[in-house]
Amino acid sequence: MALQFKTETDYVQERFEDLLRSCNRCDSQEDRELIEKAFRVANDAHKGAKRKSGEPYIIHPIAVAKIVTYEIGLGAKSVASALLHDVVEDTDYTIEDMENLFGKKIASIIEGLTKISGVFGKNTSLQAENFRKILLTLSEDVRVIIIKLADRLHNMRTLEALPYQKRMKIAGETIYLFAPLAHRLGLYQIKTELEDLSLKHRHPKVYEEISKQIRGTERKRQAFINKFSMPIIDRLVSSGVKFEINGRPKSIYSIWNKMQTKNIPFEDVYDLLAIRIVFEPVPDIPEKTQCWNIYSMVTDIYMPKPERIRDWVSTPKANGYEALHTTVMGPEGNWVEVQIRSKRMDEIAERGFAAHWKYKNTGSSGGELDKWLKKIRELLENPSTDALEFLDEFKMNLFSSEIMVFTPRGHIKTLPKDSTALDFAYEIHSQVGNKAIGAKINHRLVPLSHKIKGGDQVEIITSDQARPQKEWFSIVKTAKAKAALKTALKAETKNRIEKGKAILEEKLAELKLKPSSRIFKKLIPGYEVNTKDELYSKIGANIIALDNLKKILKKNTKNKWIRYWEIQFSRSSSRSKKPQKTSGTNSGSIKDGPVIIDENIDEASFSYEVGKCCNPIPGDEIIGYKNTGNSLVIHKVRCPNAVRFMSSQAERVIPIKWAVQKLFSFLVKIKISGFDKFGVYNQITTVVSKELNVNMRTINLSSHDGIFDGFIEIYVHDTKDLNNLIMNLMKIKGVDAVSRAETVEE
Repeated sequence: MALQFKTETDYVQERFEDLLRSCNRCDSQEDRELIEKAFRVANDAHKGAKRKSGEPYIIHPIAVAKIVTYEIGLGAKSVASALLHDVVEDTDYTIEDMENLFGKKIASIIEGLTKISGVFGKNTSLQAENFRKILLTLSEDVRVIIIKLADRLHNMRTLEALPYQKRMKIAGETIYLFAPLAHRLGLYQIKTELEDLSLKHRHPKVYEEISKQIRGTERKRQAFINKFSMPIIDRLVSSGVKFEINGRPKSIYSIWNKMQTKNIPFEDVYDLLAIRIVFEPVPDIPEKTQCWNIYSMVTDIYMPKPERIRDWVSTPKANGYEALHTTVMGPEGNWVEVQIRSKRMDEIAERGFAAHWKYKNTGSSGGELDKWLKKIRELLENPSTDALEFLDEFKMNLFSSEIMVFTPRGHIKTLPKDSTALDFAYEIHSQVGNKAIGAKINHRLVPLSHKIKGGDQVEIITSDQARPQKEWFSIVKTAKAKAALKTALKAETKNRIEKGKAILEEKLAELKLKPSSRIFKKLIPGYEVNTKDELYSKIGANIIALDNLKKILKKNTKNKWIRYWEIQFSRSSSRSKKPQKTSGTNSGSIKDGPVIIDENIDEASFSYEVGKCCNPIPGDEIIGYKNTGNSLVIHKVRCPNAVRFMSSQAERVIPIKWAVQKLFSFLVKIKISGFDKFGVYNQITTVVSKELNVNMRTINLSSHDGIFDGFIEIYVHDTKDLNNLIMNLMKIKGVDAVSRAETVEE
């Protein structure tokens, strides 16, 4: 945009003065002097530097500082740290300089931010491994991660200036790590904007289409809010409640996410908006009581949906969120979510833990941050050796939905959704998990693999004879349980090896032999094991009895024992391709992107595979992931694996496009359902195989109570063929719904 000021200096000064006006918690002269000093140092350090957009670099730290104070509500030290957050990384200043100029606390925050920049900067291949650095810093001072979230938000707001691949990397990281982290810290406004901006850059057409549809229904939505709210407003006013009521639509990302997970069009997302009632609490009456009183008034007017009550005033979420949610039947026959909060609860909901500090003596959940940071420290004590596995486990355990369950004595334990009874056992103590043989849930006997639900009372049954099993890895979900199980199995293996070694040495001594490389050359192939330790372990576990030891040692070992190892990269189709550069030249290098996937397969210079997880076909938006074998695996852009690769191994992700082709056919699975009328199956097969001349591999339809549903697997050239087929199937009388399924079985 064109600058409104005479000089660049005037423009920078105006932005800084705007920051000072926005600093709600920087009232004292000392605070103002600290911020002005930080600005002078940062402005001098970044002098002459420009952003990709062409504006002075100092505008970025100023914008980050404004988010930190105006949108999140932090104070002067955080504002100063935000202004200085890139100084050590990008200029000649050191952490020691920062400490001399601004003291230990600000220097330690800047050091934490500098470490994080190293993780999400150039060394993308180390992202997953170095993500631990962020967590270590986070567990020391939560302001570090809050400033980093502000930094990421401003970068997302100004992402247009960057090249495509860089945008995809940053957008992927944002949806995979930063948006869930903002959610976990209770920064809902920031979390929502990060999600929406990530969607805008990853799927611009989808984002624009949903935005357009929301704008198109705005007038109708406002009329509905007024109609729905008026009876509630009258009731609250007559009861003397001081309140604000508003209705806001769901975020674009949450609408898109619901459309994807439920496979429904925009028109069928029934809870597009939520009505929020924020009340001024009356002194001396518990806020919880006032929430339920307002709930009672709302449900006197509109019928509630019993299974959709969410009581977070009795038991707040782990990030401190408190509110009472209910879903009621509106005047036009549709369900409407109503959220009831006090003013304090609303501020905490919007600003997260920054607001918690303000209310720390009155809020009921001020200690939740400490509990969460304690969980982080527990995870860091037993990190997985595999960096990506660690990252996935961390994300699953700390960003996922939670359930609260009870011990037999009524104590509450918080676990990730879909946790099992065995996870609960390890949550109590590692020894309880190692000795577990079963569980009682609500006094009913269940296996350790049983998934527990919120509100369950769980009792673990143990036995001194029980031992942890390898198979338990498929049962446990939490990182704590996996780490404890790994430790226990390692100890068990060590004990078995020592026991097996002693047994073998004793048996060899009976034959007047000692262990040697010559003897092991006969024993390892003779007992069909790979290593000496495996042999010891199996002897210690009584899998190998050594009854035939003498016979094996006498065997002639002229013929070498050979094992064949099969490396299977994918069950998906694999074809060789020659990449084409957009410039028109063709060097045959994968790095020269974007790669065009077309039908010229004669000159093979690299191979590609179609990802089985999302089964892309020509016409889908795709990316390529270069695996360790230097071949490309093609994923849909919105495939969860693609998002994970973009956030954690961006250097292996390359832009890729389908060319128009009619040579290859791709296997696609479609889901179909409808009313079981006479002749409908015959019409379906006629449309598929005769009218549209599509090659059908399998059809599997079943009927029950007058309704049929099932799947058809077909070969198509591209999404145009597929959409044409779906459109024609929908025309058949009796067919109710046809949609594409993500995966197919090879």
